[in-house]
Amino acid sequence: MKFALGIILLALAVLVGPVVWQFTHYDPQAVPTSGLPWQIETLPSGESKVFDLTLGRSTLADARARFGNEMQLAVVAEPQETGNAEGYYEAITLGFVAGKLIITADLSKEVIEGMRERAPKTEYMQSTTRKATLAQADRAAVLAAPIRGIAFIPSAQLDESVILERFGQPSERIRVNEHLEHLLYPAKGLDIVLDSKGKELMQYVAPARFEDLRAPLRK
Repeated sequence: MKFALGIILLALAVLVGPVVWQFTHYDPQAVPTSGLPWQIETLPSGESKVFDLTLGRSTLADARARFGNEMQLAVVAEPQETGNAEGYYEAITLGFVAGKLIITADLSKEVIEGMRERAPKTEYMQSTTRKATLAQADRAAVLAAPIRGIAFIPSAQLDESVILERFGQPSERIRVNEHLEHLLYPAKGLDIVLDSKGKELMQYVAPARFEDLRAPLRK
């Protein structure tokens, strides 16, 4: 899958974290009305709103204003791929749910290639995944770009029953291998990756662009 692929590979290598109760047990009176991973608002335009951001309309600058200036900006790419311009939070709390957050900018292949060429530094992240540090002018361009998608990796280890309780039954399930399975919610623009050997991953796009997530899986 092209969307946030470098981060997915990184997630698979992370050790099992805190127990599930961090995700499932809470005070009902303290639950916020928005901003939690399962609080997704779909819009008539084919867009969706999650974490108080409208996918396809809000920018990475809006996300930084929402979550803080600790956002790390870079182009992340697999070999033979152009990659994605991303904003990354190593540790963040959404409502009462902690984890890692990756926000992907909606930029063309040509723009991202130019950013990689101008990058003052490129390094390996995990295996063959490479991270290119952005030039100052390119940082401004990424922040001004609309959000194409968001990926969230909860710190708490989740199981299928917890996912189904919070998000409902998926419309489709696609198993990649013996330990990876995708739960697809096209009406919500959501793909949840269940990993019996690592961390779970939630990927959000506007429902109108859900095929960007599903098509690579079906291949």
